[in-house]
Amino acid sequence: MEELDIIGPSDQPAILAINSPALAATARTTLSDMGYKVHIVDSHEAFAQRFNQINYQVVLMEETFAGSDFLDNATLRYLQNLPMNQRRHAAIILIGSSYETLNTMQAFALSVHCVINYSELSMLPELIQKTVAENDLFLTSFREAQRRLWQKPA
Repeated sequence: MEELDIIGPSDQPAILAINSPALAATARTTLSDMGYKVHIVDSHEAFAQRFNQINYQVVLMEETFAGSDFLDNATLRYLQNLPMNQRRHAAIILIGSSYETLNTMQAFALSVHCVINYSELSMLPELIQKTVAENDLFLTSFREAQRRLWQKPA
């Protein structure tokens, strides 16, 4: 039975879709130290279910998550096919050996915010922080306009 985990309005949720126990432990510790409430999933189905229920601020995914080939990652395909309004809340970070860290063209082609090569994992806290900050900066105008739109006239 899955443990009940309450997400409050002030919580910063993050989700890990990572195969390697060592990498998952490192990522969990890193995100927890940054103030995130971390969930770890072990299948594409569990990821989709969790992602639909919670507005995660950070998604950290391994290119071969759940035994998939990096060219056929069902979780990545799922995120790529979601309408933007259903994934805008999350900074999506993809980790793998096929990528050059912080290569914006690779990230853009994969519809993620950041790609990280395994060789650069020693900089994981800085890379997560940079990605989240850039995503927040990019969406500031949108979020402000959305807030004003929903604000009741005085």
